[in-house]
Amino acid sequence: MTDGAWVSLFSGGKDSSWALYRALERGHPVERLVTVHPEGDSYMYHVPATRLAGLAAESIGIPLVEVEPDDFDADDVPDSGAQGDAELEPLEAALRELDADLDGGITGVTAGAVESEYQTTRIESMADRLEANVFAPLWQENPRDLADAMLDAGFEIRIIRVAAYGLDESWLGRTLDADALDELEALNDEYGVHILGEGGEFETLVTDGPHMDRRIELEYETEWDGSRGTLKIEDAWLA
Repeated sequence: MTDGAWVSLFSGGKDSSWALYRALERGHPVERLVTVHPEGDSYMYHVPATRLAGLAAESIGIPLVEVEPDDFDADDVPDSGAQGDAELEPLEAALRELDADLDGGITGVTAGAVESEYQTTRIESMADRLEANVFAPLWQENPRDLADAMLDAGFEIRIIRVAAYGLDESWLGRTLDADALDELEALNDEYGVHILGEGGEFETLVTDGPHMDRRIELEYETEWDGSRGTLKIEDAWLA
């Protein structure tokens, strides 16, 4: 399967951005970014600030396809497996449309999965149904090595949501740099916080990188409820 296009499952966060960047490095012809905009919580998708994916796509220079599903009703789920399958349906439908539209169809998809078997097995099964490859360069790699590689490559990563014991309001809006990674390693030792925020412990937005022509500037306020918080983005633009 050498002919055809690649698509990148893209949220604007560090993991999907790294998968895209590595795919471009390897010469995969990524012709579309695909962003799912969940309403409410989600078992399968990155949730916060996905509306900024359009700015990121403009800076990257690859057209964006936006998927607008109904509310996943993920607050009270009796069967998490069935929930994940249901959440995947609108994405798969969008990819099938792209497969028909793109010259040569879809050859492969990029995914930013790190350790989640729940997400990865579903993405792989979907790709099998589409007869496409999966490129997942973060999968089961050492978290600190991955984070260091992102910084070494020139990624600028902002923390936009925290939801883990040990992460307080001061982390909101913080740039993920070497000092922050050292602190996250200490929090991992003390509280088990994952260095890459796996499982939604924290969420990120890539505001600049070597794959982007212009950086994303933000104006925001922080929302904090005493144990978790998020950035309320009031304005965003390309510098």
